[in-house]
Amino acid sequence: MDRPPPADPHSDAGPEPETPSMPPILRAILTAALFLTRLPLPSPGPFDTTLFGRAMGWFPAIGAVLGLAAGLAFGILGGFGLPPVLAATITVTMLVVITGGLHEDGLADTADGFGGGRDREHTLEIMRDSRLGAFGALALVLSVALRVGALAAAPTTWAAIKLLVVAGATSRAAMVAASHGLPPARRDGLSATLGGPARGAVLLALAFTLGVAFLFLGLKALPVLAVAAGTTVALMRLARVQIGGQTGDVLGALQQAVEIVVMVLLVGLT
Repeated sequence: MDRPPPADPHSDAGPEPETPSMPPILRAILTAALFLTRLPLPSPGPFDTTLFGRAMGWFPAIGAVLGLAAGLAFGILGGFGLPPVLAATITVTMLVVITGGLHEDGLADTADGFGGGRDREHTLEIMRDSRLGAFGALALVLSVALRVGALAAAPTTWAAIKLLVVAGATSRAAMVAASHGLPPARRDGLSATLGGPARGAVLLALAFTLGVAFLFLGLKALPVLAVAAGTTVALMRLARVQIGGQTGDVLGALQQAVEIVVMVLLVGLT
């Protein structure tokens, strides 16, 4: 999960001139969307760590929108007569393409590092290596299979939308919580460069996620949020033990883990 942090995270060109009329809230939302997706959105203007700290508060909102779009796509594909497994596979593929495999890359690197590292330094060295190892490959296969299987098991389009929206929001909120609760494991890593979320951003991310969960799930949100929180805390503790903190790869792996857990749990609660 090594996406760079210019004003437009998808371009190596210098930052565009800031648009004076662009409200700060819109700049933060655009920054969040540009970091988490490959969508061709307008630049929010010059990048700085303060802007990114505010933008992280909108991560769950971006995840929810992605989930909504994916759920509608799943329903449309089913409406054309595609079997649920095939429709789910195309939908998950669409999400991977839109996000540029950002979280999957972090999952693979983290699995390789945590699975094969002898100590902290060796683990960080493996995580920085761009080559895919056995642990990373297995993690990717399981991630895709579990998400496709959970989505294919959704009995209706509305159930699929609820599953994807809630999983998209909670998994991005987990990233914000871990970035706030753990120090960067590297001084020169992406997490150290970008900085953590502002306190207001953390509160915004959590409030938005709670609202979305209860809006779509009602009281069923309680066990879902509890399991998502437990998964987040467990992986944060593992990261602290393994490497002394978090990296961009760890945040990507956390997003994948929480998304999978929430999707599978919601299938069981349907």
